[in-house]
Amino acid sequence: MDKAVILARGLGTRMRKHNDQAQVDKAQAAAADAGVKAMIPIDRPFLDYVLHNLAQAGYKHICLVIGPEHDAMRDYYGRELQCKRLTIEFAIQQKPLGTADAVLAAESFAGCDPFLMINSDNFYPLEALTKLRELKGPGLAGFERDSMLTGNIPADRVVKFAVIKTDGTGYMTRIIEKPGEDILAGLAKPICLSMNCWRFGPEIFAACRLIPLSPRGEFEIPDAVQCTIDKLGQRYKNVLIRAAVLDLSSRDDIAPVAKKLKGMVIDL
Repeated sequence: MDKAVILARGLGTRMRKHNDQAQVDKAQAAAADAGVKAMIPIDRPFLDYVLHNLAQAGYKHICLVIGPEHDAMRDYYGRELQCKRLTIEFAIQQKPLGTADAVLAAESFAGCDPFLMINSDNFYPLEALTKLRELKGPGLAGFERDSMLTGNIPADRVVKFAVIKTDGTGYMTRIIEKPGEDILAGLAKPICLSMNCWRFGPEIFAACRLIPLSPRGEFEIPDAVQCTIDKLGQRYKNVLIRAAVLDLSSRDDIAPVAKKLKGMVIDL
């Protein structure tokens, strides 16, 4: 597997919110105002760091799912940036209708091949990207909850993240959003969090077409995954990762993420 789909269509609502306490420079503030988190400069666009790890893990072909208004991203990754290890193309999600709708936009890119799907505002550890590329069949990276606390995400946010419920053989049975203490107490240890890092096959596209709108008014990828499990008998291996994901959701995240990435040499 050498294809990866990166979801970069989000509106960046939390990033757009002004915060006088956030440590950001003028360029970062301007990018935050635009809401395109992938383009926030940390010496260079944040997404360059994500792409570097993809190249390090052995991925060669990248599809950025963007909106029709994302000219800056298209100009930079389509014209300005020179890549030796990666090819980059674009898929347009016309409206921000959710992650499953975004995945559908990349159907022609993926074709019948397996592919990785990740967020553009998360920096995933190399181990997770490599293990999913080497996996035989569909799966997801399950990030150990305690290990996630070593990144930039504070504990009060980590406890609200979706958790992965598995069977006795290490396969996912359900993603549980915002689990309560009663649910957490019944989960097998270690507790694993879903950070939207998936290995999919082509069957995901049919499921993305079948699911209804979620209560949030979006077509969401966990619902499409559950559809493939319930209707197609698909199984997703939970790949345990004891390392943190860096998250660039709000202006408060910029300085801590920049500190974690400082000195990283980018080779694309």
